[in-house]
Amino acid sequence: MDKIFLHGMKAETLIGVYAWEREQKQTLLLDIDIGVPPQSAASDDIADTIHYADVCQAIRQSLGHQNFMLLEALAEHVAELVLQDFGALWVRVRVVKPGILEGVRETGVEIERSAL
Repeated sequence: MDKIFLHGMKAETLIGVYAWEREQKQTLLLDIDIGVPPQSAASDDIADTIHYADVCQAIRQSLGHQNFMLLEALAEHVAELVLQDFGALWVRVRVVKPGILEGVRETGVEIERSAL
């Protein structure tokens, strides 16, 4: 399947189960793979594909106005946004909350959703 992707995208939001986590926005790292129709590759027109800069802007804007308890809920929110607002065929969302556990480089969640 054809895809476009945003890997290592930084976004800020209020997230966490504990009150101390929710005192200020945290920076998360997102990897987003987006399924596009095969004809997107045959065209040289931005109107025939999903514009990844628009996706990035929409996600950052949405997360900046939201708050979540769990990474799972945040990932689901991002997946629904990409599927509904951009007409993606499918989406894979990986969210990393770096440095939250001592001695652990990354903690996170990954989900995959389909428009079907």
